[in-house]
Amino acid sequence: MENIEVKTDMETLILRINDLPDEILMIIFKNMYNTEVLYSLLDVDKGLNRIVCDSAFTYCLNLLRSVPTRLIVSESLSRYFIYPLLDSIVNRFCLQILPQINNKIKWLNLESSSIKRILCATNYPALYGFGLYNIETNEAINLFSGTYI
Repeated sequence: MENIEVKTDMETLILRINDLPDEILMIIFKNMYNTEVLYSLLDVDKGLNRIVCDSAFTYCLNLLRSVPTRLIVSESLSRYFIYPLLDSIVNRFCLQILPQINNKIKWLNLESSSIKRILCATNYPALYGFGLYNIETNEAINLFSGTYI
């Protein structure tokens, strides 16, 4: 039996990932959250870009964090608590990721603290719906009346 050398540098890791067939990569990536796939792998490599820009990962984006209430002691009727993504993650999405995939996004799930940044980051020509979470009534009214942005 021969020894297998494991290197931890990013270049070696990318070469190993690229050795896998696209079908296997799709299976692996479909078991991850779309936002994690895009944030972690977009612009790492041209071959990976082709895969992660597939509509399987770009049609619906949850640009928020949700934690099941069973993990938090609460009297809430909701099944999940919704939290914003870290600013560094929202920044990368707004500056790099969303402008690259904007024509493939059909649905966005957003929470109140990042709505304006995300909606102003780019145009969304294919967007047909979005979910808004943790938003106050007045804020929603301003958003839809055009006085928000």
